[in-house]
Amino acid sequence: WPRSGGIRGGAAMDLFGDLRRMNKRQLYYQVLNFAMIVSSALMIWKGLIVVTGSESPIVVVLSGSMEPAFHRGDLLFLTNFHDDPIRAGEIVVFKVEGRDIPIVHRVIKVHEKGNGNIKFLTKGDNNEVDDRGLYKEGQNWLEKKDVVGRARGFLPYVGMVTIIMNDYPKFKYALLAVMGAYVLLKRES
Repeated sequence: WPRSGGIRGGAAMDLFGDLRRMNKRQLYYQVLNFAMIVSSALMIWKGLIVVTGSESPIVVVLSGSMEPAFHRGDLLFLTNFHDDPIRAGEIVVFKVEGRDIPIVHRVIKVHEKGNGNIKFLTKGDNNEVDDRGLYKEGQNWLEKKDVVGRARGFLPYVGMVTIIMNDYPKFKYALLAVMGAYVLLKRES
C-alpha cells in the first residue's frame, strides 16, 4: 500500500531510474542540450542589451506606484540611447545609490543647462509626492547616469511569474528543478 506522499516519491524514483537507464553518451548529450539552451538565452539577453542600449532591456513592474499607466506584473521593454533627450512626461527606469531594485516612474520636471547637462525629477503616477524621498540623502534631482532605460512598450501582467517566484522562493526552485529534469530526460525521437 502506498503511503501518503507516495506519488511524489514515485515520481522521484522514476526520475532517478530514467537517469540510471541512460547511457553516458545520452546523458552527455542531454547536459550539452541544456547548456545550449542556457547559453542561447544569455546570448539573446546580451544581444538585447546591445540593440537597446539599456543594461536591463526588460523589467517587471513590482509595485502599484505607476497605476493606472502600468500595473504590478506588467513587463516593460526599455531603450536607453544617450543622445535622446529626457523630457517631462516620459516614463523612465532609474537606479538610486543604496537601492538594489530599479524604480519605474514618470519624469515630472526637467532642468536643462546651457552646457547640455540635464537634471530631472520623477514621481509615480499613483503617488502623492515626488521621488525626492527615494533618492539618496542630499540628492534632489536625477541625472542621465541614473537612468537604466525608458519605457517603449509593455505586456500586461506577463511578469507576474517573476513576482510569484520572488515572493515564493520554494516555487522558483521547484520550477527550475522540473525544467532541468525535463531537459535532461527528454529524449529525441
